Amino acid sequence: MISVNDFKTGLTIEVDNGIWRVMDFQHVKPGKGAAFVRSKLRNLRTGAVQEKTFRAGEKVGKAQIDNRKMQYLYANGDQHVFMDNESYEQIELPAASIEYELKFLKENMEVSIMMYQGETLGVELPNTVELEVTETEPGIKGDTASGGSKPATLETGLTVQVPFFINQGDRLIINTTESSYVSRA
Repeated sequence: MISVNDFKTGLTIEVDNGIWRVMDFQHVKPGKGAAFVRSKLRNLRTGAVQEKTFRAGEKVGKAQIDNRKMQYLYANGDQHVFMDNESYEQIELPAASIEYELKFLKENMEVSIMMYQGETLGVELPNTVELEVTETEPGIKGDTASGGSKPATLETGLTVQVPFFINQGDRLIINTTESSYVSRA
């Protein structure tokens, strides 16, 4: 058991028969009444995001999540195959459960698979990934005075806003939490 006063971003807890990851939290101490913790939680089974308020000092169960390093191999219809780097065991995950992560996954890419008591919860991506631009409009000289941006489609099908100087074939570093351009690779 863990006290809600000890919440940290990224902590995994068990509440209401679900496994939740703390995305954001705020300790609130009103002038009148008892203190409480307002939190934003993501359900690791369904991906649903929920705001929940706990009384200060309330205890919740801590979920022990195992992160296993695996390599993304290929898509097999609606299933996506991952291989454990140590045991070479392969698991399949349905596309619906990793819909957001598929925008960043390339074949042979290493990711962390979240496991809870033998159940596969999902894929944890690295903070940034390197992807190639497959389609973008050519930058026109002199267009950068206002520091604008243009859409670019990457090799995984993801579309992000990039600066005008980015061209087709460039390799970019993309932030996976915000789906945004970071820099050239």
